[in-house]
Amino acid sequence: MRVLTGVGLALALALLSPLADGTAKATAQSRTQGAAQPQGRAAAAEPTVKVSKSEAGTGGSVTVTGSGWRPKAILMVLICGRSTPSRGVPGGTDSCANADGRAVTADDKGGFRRELPVAEPPVPCPCVVHVSTITGPKADADAAFQVAGHSVEPLPQEVTGGRLSLLADGRLTGSSGLLTWFGAPPTRELVLTVGNVGTSPVKDPVFQVGTSHGVFAPRWEEQRWRGTVPPGGKARVTLPVDLAAGAHGRYTVSLKYGGRVLTEQPWNVGRPWGVTLFWLMLCLVVPAALFRIGMAVVDRVRPGRETPERKRRRLRVPDLPAWVPGPPPSTAAHAQPRTPPPPRTPSMLPWFTPDTDTDTATDARRSR
Repeated sequence: MRVLTGVGLALALALLSPLADGTAKATAQSRTQGAAQPQGRAAAAEPTVKVSKSEAGTGGSVTVTGSGWRPKAILMVLICGRSTPSRGVPGGTDSCANADGRAVTADDKGGFRRELPVAEPPVPCPCVVHVSTITGPKADADAAFQVAGHSVEPLPQEVTGGRLSLLADGRLTGSSGLLTWFGAPPTRELVLTVGNVGTSPVKDPVFQVGTSHGVFAPRWEEQRWRGTVPPGGKARVTLPVDLAAGAHGRYTVSLKYGGRVLTEQPWNVGRPWGVTLFWLMLCLVVPAALFRIGMAVVDRVRPGRETPERKRRRLRVPDLPAWVPGPPPSTAAHAQPRTPPPPRTPSMLPWFTPDTDTDTATDARRSR
C-alpha cells in the first residue's frame, strides 16, 4: 500500500508540474506586458520634434518631423527666439516669427513632416523650432535651432523662490444681464485655487488673462492679484474677464503665470438679439415716418383741394379791439344815393333788322 501510494503521488506531481509552470509563465508574461504597455502609452503620449539641420540662415529652409502627436491634430510650426527646449517659450508667440510659420496636420499615427522657411524671430536667440496644437487639447514640443547671423543674448535668470501651481481647475462664474442682450460687454469672473510650491512667499502675483475667439490666438492682458501666498499655502484667486461690446460665439479664457498656461475654460457667448430687434424696428419705423411726412407735404401743396371752410378761415380778418377806432363812414355814399343802371338792350346783328318790311309787303298784297 505504501508503494502504491508513493507511485500515485509521483504521477500526480508529474502531471501537475507542467500546468504550474505554464501558469507561472503566463502570469509573468502578463505582468511584463502590463508593465510595458503603460511605458509605451506614456512614450506615445509625449510628442517629439526633430529638425534636419541645427543651423541655417535666413532664406533657407529646414525639414521638421514629429511623432507622438494626437492623430489628425492640426499643428503650428514656428521659429521662436529667447527660448530653449528645457524652458519652452516663456514669451509666448510674441517672440516667434509668426508671419513665416507653417501649419501641418498629423497623420493617423501621430507623425508629420513639414518644410519650414528660416526667418529671424523678433527677439534674439537662443532659438527653437516650436510646434504646438491649434485645436483640441494643448500640447507642444521644442527642438533647438540656431538662425545664422541672428543676434544671441543670454537668457534672463529664472526667478527662484516662490512658485505658484494650480491646485483646482478654474471655472467661470457670473451671468449676463439684460444690457448684454442689447450689446453690452459680457463679463465673467475666473475663479481658481493656486498653491505656493516654492520656498519663499509670493506677494501680489501678476497673472496674464487671455481671451481667444475660435482658432485665433488669445489676446493677453496682465492683471495683478492683491495678496500673499506663503510657502506651502494656497489661496483662492478671482480675476475679472470681459469681452468687447457685441461679442458673441465660442471663446476660450486662458490663464498664464510665469510663462506657463495654468488653465483654459470655454465660454459660449450668446448673440445680442436685442440689437437685431432694434435694427428691425428702425427699418420699419423710419420708412413709415418718412411716408407720413411725405403724404402731409403733398396734401398741403396739392392745388384745388381747399374747402370753403378752410378758405374762409384763411381769408378772415381778425376782429379789432373795442378801443381801436374804425374807419369813418363815407359821406358821399350817404349824400347821393346810387341809382340802378338802365337795363341793357340786346344788340342787334348787322344783318338783322326789325320786321317792318314784312308788314308792308303783307298790306300791299291785301290791297291788291
